Amino acid sequence: MSEAVLSVGFAGPHVSIQDAGRPGFMRFGVPASGPMDRASFAAANVALGNPPGQPAIEISMGGLALECLSGTVTFAVAGGGFVVEHGGRRAGSWSVATLRAGERLAIRPGHWGNWTYLAFAGRLDARGWLGSLSTHVISGLGGGRLVAGQTLTVAGAELRAEREGAIVCPVTARPRQEVRVVLGPQDRFFARETVAAFLAGPYRLTDAYDRMGVRLQGPALPPGASLDMPSEPIVRGSVQVAGDGVATVLLADHQTTGGYPKIATVIDTDLDAFVQLRPRDMMVFRAIAPEEAVEQARLRAASAARYLAAVAAPRDASARP
Repeated sequence: MSEAVLSVGFAGPHVSIQDAGRPGFMRFGVPASGPMDRASFAAANVALGNPPGQPAIEISMGGLALECLSGTVTFAVAGGGFVVEHGGRRAGSWSVATLRAGERLAIRPGHWGNWTYLAFAGRLDARGWLGSLSTHVISGLGGGRLVAGQTLTVAGAELRAEREGAIVCPVTARPRQEVRVVLGPQDRFFARETVAAFLAGPYRLTDAYDRMGVRLQGPALPPGASLDMPSEPIVRGSVQVAGDGVATVLLADHQTTGGYPKIATVIDTDLDAFVQLRPRDMMVFRAIAPEEAVEQARLRAASAARYLAAVAAPRDASARP
């Protein structure tokens, strides 16, 4: 089978290899990791006709520059409003094109969004850990961060000309300034006035932002009771409040347990849009009932299935082999 060999000319911070993640290991202290924006990651793979969860490169606002040393491979970029420069052309993310030997590919931030995904018609050759190539950035285990001078190999690289063209960017991929949460599980540690202040906001995302979580700047949330809770499991989307009253939203590489109270949990359907907010963006929280969160999850799953089915269709039938 053919392969494409790529050289990394530049890689910003938090640029790493991610697949769908490694669920099932939190009881051993291992985060699931995986993509920050799971919907955009899925769109990039589906647009190429790849199997779900195939490894891709997660790109932060720091950007990425590659050169194709040999081979030919079709690629997709999905997530955020990034700028893609390739073969002397400039386009936005949410597109599919083909990279050939001697060509360069540069991806950098555009007008909106925090993360984008670069998937290939082939499989990235990288080391796995516990059955997954997802990079746990703090430990470095998994496929790993990308660094300048590194060489990447795409095994089984294919030209899929029938896939080239634009990918529809769904409205749900845009950042959300209003983020829905379910209160708890430790909102009892906060006075009623503090919970009201949390929901009134607004909050600004700070530069203390990585794959583990993002600290927020806004109303202080001092606990109103002594923190006698034991350390307990944590989920993605937990809004954890440290002893200084500062809230942090925990994300893909979050720790598996913690002893600080969680005043609320961002509903799963809003997390992908939340991570596309940039540092210094403003947002507010809105509380909904657990039953509404479940209903929203069902609606989102159905709409995502319809969207991905549409994206899976080749864009240029005349170019089919």
